Amino acid sequence: MTAPAAAPVRVAVLGCADIARRRMLPALAASPRTELVAVAGRDRRRAEETARPYGCRAVHGYDAVLEDEAVEAVYVPLPAALHARWAEAALRAGKHVLAEKPLTTDRRRTRELLELARERGLALVENTMFVHHPQHAVVRKLLADGAVGELRSLRAEFAVPRRPEGDIRLRRELGGGALWDTGVYPVRAALYFLGPEAAVAGAVLTDDPRHGVDVSGAALLRTPDGVTAQLAFGLDHGYRSVCELAGTRGRIVVDRAFTPPADHAPVIRVEGATGVEEVRLAPFDQVAAAVDAFAAAARAGAVPDARACLRQAELLEEIARAGRPARD
Repeated sequence: MTAPAAAPVRVAVLGCADIARRRMLPALAASPRTELVAVAGRDRRRAEETARPYGCRAVHGYDAVLEDEAVEAVYVPLPAALHARWAEAALRAGKHVLAEKPLTTDRRRTRELLELARERGLALVENTMFVHHPQHAVVRKLLADGAVGELRSLRAEFAVPRRPEGDIRLRRELGGGALWDTGVYPVRAALYFLGPEAAVAGAVLTDDPRHGVDVSGAALLRTPDGVTAQLAFGLDHGYRSVCELAGTRGRIVVDRAFTPPADHAPVIRVEGATGVEEVRLAPFDQVAAAVDAFAAAARAGAVPDARACLRQAELLEEIARAGRPARD
């Protein structure tokens, strides 16, 4: 039975990942556009503990949720290597899907899933939250208005401190590594500001031999008209979350570019020949905005940002290939 267009989308969560517990479960429960109906987990006790604060059902195993007609959509915060399997299973079960980034670690599988969702009239959304924050739209307008002249380069960095032993980001079989975890952010920023024609000119990935995954990396992208993007990312660094766009007459700097807290009031710094201007914005909850955008896509039966999602998958794969050409 099809739900009314104004009704909240009934969402179940597949897994009890940290990002789900810290950010997405509270947002799904708080949004008037979604109804959190279940948390599914391989560990029954953990699922019960995760579901209890929200008064929703705890389900043992993921398949049971996909068979439940009361569930319209699923959120998939599983390790990256499992995204494709469970996103496909959910789509084939007739569920809309919000999956953590990256949607998959294989451009072919990303293309297949986007096509499957389109064919079935279902929403498939990669949970790249920062693109919903208005600070980036403000930067785009500043660029379009010529605030720093003609754009010449972009620098984007996202890096976090060392992960503890056992963290899934350090497990190769689960799709771990800096590229798939933190590299997604600067790559998507390059697409957001430079467009889909940006291509990989070179890359370097540095592996941790103990874990067999990359813990840092850098990439150089270039557009057909010569604008460059210098991207850096890592899992063993001092925290960095910055985007800088340099033009012929100055530069624009955005700190806390990718994961600003909901109470953070952004300050966009515009440096030019006549001095520095600070553009101050009100705090904004990008997590809530991402949830609401997914709900809207589900009610529309749409696959938003499919082109950007696929191009991002292509670029990530090209960076992986360029960054470690000798690795099998």
